[in-house]
Amino acid sequence: MSVQSESVEIALDFDWLIGMMAMIGVAWERDGPWVDGTPHGGTIPACNQTGTRSAAMTATAEGSRAAAPRRIERKPLLRSGQAQGLALVSPTLAYALILLAVPILVVVAHSFWTQDYLTIDRSFTLENYRIALTEPIYRDLLMRSLWISLVVSITTVVLAYPIAYFISFHGGRHKSLWLFLITIPFWTSYLLRVMSWKVILGYNGVLNSGLLALGVIDEPSTALLYNSSAVVITLTHAWAAFAILPIFVSLEKVDRTLLEAATDLGDGPIRRFVRVTLPLSIPGVVSAILIVMIPTVGDYVTPRLVGGKDGVMIATAIQAQFGKAANWPLGAALSVTTMAIVTAMAAATVFLIRGAARMAR
Repeated sequence: MSVQSESVEIALDFDWLIGMMAMIGVAWERDGPWVDGTPHGGTIPACNQTGTRSAAMTATAEGSRAAAPRRIERKPLLRSGQAQGLALVSPTLAYALILLAVPILVVVAHSFWTQDYLTIDRSFTLENYRIALTEPIYRDLLMRSLWISLVVSITTVVLAYPIAYFISFHGGRHKSLWLFLITIPFWTSYLLRVMSWKVILGYNGVLNSGLLALGVIDEPSTALLYNSSAVVITLTHAWAAFAILPIFVSLEKVDRTLLEAATDLGDGPIRRFVRVTLPLSIPGVVSAILIVMIPTVGDYVTPRLVGGKDGVMIATAIQAQFGKAANWPLGAALSVTTMAIVTAMAAATVFLIRGAARMAR
């Protein structure tokens, strides 16, 4: 009997050892390597054995686990998706900042210097800004540029909104075709489009010839070209597509069920447009205004070709300072002043439009 009981005990010990080794292997695969005899993130499960030997061994194992230190968790350097995304975009962002910020910083630095014939005096001065803001010629050119830019922005958006509305709500399955047709003028150069308006508005141009043929005028008019009106017309046509597309995208996002609900509540087409469609399309309108207004302030080609002496804008003066006048600091000061005023003007426009949209609701 003693030999048999010893054999049973040896078998139990062997079975317990095999079970512990199997559980250690499972814990290793699940929780990683052990530190000081304790698995990371887990505990040694108790063996389901009967008898005092199993209970004692289980108690000993639990006491060892309680006394053993926990494994130090190793956190990866880039655990969050936000950090990983930042790591991916950082090279591109740095490249863009170098291309955009460095030239602007160079222009700003030049604006605080002075031109001494062929050399630049790098002594700090605000004289260039005083000239840019107080000289009547530069002040008038800047005000004219801002006025033309504002008129072009408003005119372009007013003309672009109905086109975008028609394509979005009545274009049906031909929306892509309409958008394709809108982009056709951009197949040609911007310079060619400006020159085409010079042909249309010229003294012997298409418009004067048509008015003469209809008997509206007795002789060709000289008021159609080489003035600020010609600049407004040309810029409005040149930037029309840039206003249509953001408004169209904004109108496409309008939930049609809201319009149906407004109709069910008794709103007519005009009231439904004012209370539902227009407020929801304000982001597209704001984008269109900014897209048109910011570049047109500094447009150089259009005033040069169709503006004449009455359509000269601030870009012409800036080009003259960097060119024939060879006064880079003054040209830089005019550029920085224009950028600052346009930024303030754009921010005020966004604030006013959003305020009007909240009042309309």
